[in-house]
Amino acid sequence: MTMKRVEGCPLCDETGGRLVHEAAKFRVIHAAEAGFPAFYRVVWKEHVVEWSDLSSADRSLCMEAVAVVEQCLRDALAPTKINLAALGNMVAHLHWHVIARFDWDTRFPAPVWAPAQRERDAAREASVEAALPAVERDMVQRLSSRSF
Repeated sequence: MTMKRVEGCPLCDETGGRLVHEAAKFRVIHAAEAGFPAFYRVVWKEHVVEWSDLSSADRSLCMEAVAVVEQCLRDALAPTKINLAALGNMVAHLHWHVIARFDWDTRFPAPVWAPAQRERDAAREASVEAALPAVERDMVQRLSSRSF
């Protein structure tokens, strides 16, 4: 089976961030987003634009992957909130943002794309970053133990 790809699509042409886990139909990447050290994306490998482009089975599979990433972040980092979004306005290729948010981050409680409300807290960001290798090992273990 050949997966549909669109030339010029950044998520077809590139990984989209630092690869954490790759399954047959999706990948999990860590996104380099300044001020948000625990910003992940679940990227559907085949080029589809909308959630409803997926079959019911693939929607279930994708949402299970999103839930695993969310749960790993919650378990290890105890964030104030997890933000989930599948916007696709800038990159029309299905991907879910899974973002651990903290009450001290620059934009909380507003969305990560809103104007900053406070200065960055480098020490807290570094503390979160230091925990990410263990978080990602857990993600890989949990994702690998399922039949994705």
